[in-house]
Amino acid sequence: MIDIEKAQKIFAETQAEVAKVIIGQEKVIKLALMTITARSHALIEGVPGIAKTLLVRTLGKTMNADTGRIQFTPDLMPSDITGTNIFNLKDNEFKLFKGPIFTSFLLADEINRAPAKTQAALLQAMQERNVSIDNTTYSLPYAFTVFATQNPVEFEGTYPLPEAQKDRFLIKIEMSYPNKQDETTLVQNMLSGNSPEKVLDSGKIQSVFPVEQLPYIENAVNSVHVKPEMIDYIVEIVRMTRTHSSVLLGAGPRATQAFILTSRINAIMEGRDFIIPEDIKSMAIPILHHRIILKPEFEIEGLEISEVISQILEKVATPR
Repeated sequence: MIDIEKAQKIFAETQAEVAKVIIGQEKVIKLALMTITARSHALIEGVPGIAKTLLVRTLGKTMNADTGRIQFTPDLMPSDITGTNIFNLKDNEFKLFKGPIFTSFLLADEINRAPAKTQAALLQAMQERNVSIDNTTYSLPYAFTVFATQNPVEFEGTYPLPEAQKDRFLIKIEMSYPNKQDETTLVQNMLSGNSPEKVLDSGKIQSVFPVEQLPYIENAVNSVHVKPEMIDYIVEIVRMTRTHSSVLLGAGPRATQAFILTSRINAIMEGRDFIIPEDIKSMAIPILHHRIILKPEFEIEGLEISEVISQILEKVATPR
């Protein structure tokens, strides 16, 4: 029998544990946990130095999962990610040397700095959860999750992600600078010898949500009831992104599926076994922002995608 309260408690304890290291990023932590629970992937956008790598490492610690990091560069080859077979002269046979992709939580740092061929190698793993090396297919860990980062202000020498690839990411997580109070707390912690890195490496972070519990949480999510009017509400929101006067390319069916999945997870986090309109609205920007392209004339005028999403939410009637 599924215990919604137990599932909610697991989420709350995990968020609290991660927050011991990642200060002032409660929403980011929540979205990252959603991504892992959905067994999907997230695109993280933020300037350097705001703890993107530390976030993935801390999630690994709290969930007792291995983590990896790949620094994407223009000369990175697909085999640098997946691994390759190397001939062993001593044993007179080829031996597989697995690449960094064979991990549970993978930070793909500055993914848009790698050429399309290398991005495609990661795309296959994201979609199929396996890797092909010399005509042999290898399965990736059950909890395999990619957190791919992009620098929002530095585009020189980059290869922009194709729309088809961005659509593979369940959500887009925007990491911003901490507010004054959180940044002050961070400095005080460092002065007292409790910097985030030291807290993470000190053994104070507990494994409160082992990845082995993911199937149980998934069953809890699947038990969340979705009324027909909520389905209609989601479909109407996504379809309006395709007809809005300022939108060149709207969201596809994957966005509709993402709404259903994340709204159910959000309901669990709030201790409910049914979704409400607020669950859906709270996920609109993370789900739609990277799936919408504005018409050039509206971009020139300074219109933001988040403004368009807000307009759509205002136009679509909220179910009672």
